[in-house]
Amino acid sequence: MAESRGGREDRRLKDSFSRICHDGARFVRGDVFCARLTSHQLKVKTKANNIAGLQLADLVAHPSYRYVLCRRQKTAQPKTFGARIAGILVDTKYLRGPNGTLDGWGCKWLP
Repeated sequence: MAESRGGREDRRLKDSFSRICHDGARFVRGDVFCARLTSHQLKVKTKANNIAGLQLADLVAHPSYRYVLCRRQKTAQPKTFGARIAGILVDTKYLRGPNGTLDGWGCKWLP
């Protein structure tokens, strides 16, 4: 499930989801995605629906984005609640390369 961003953006997101389910991604075949998903069509809901899972995703996604942005810009992390969440993610969840690096493994900046 995803949070709605508007007509055109929602359509593009749904199309991308369908394409990944059908064709796969760079390192994962489409059938692997399909075997693990409960639906092959993306559900899009508005923020007004106040869905708990989407609220939780916001709570994690924004601090993660801010962390990667500060890392990319080589600026200090602010002393906020979001930074504390990002610290937990960095310490316990982000993937690391064989030599312990985050960049290119747990922290990626896509164009």
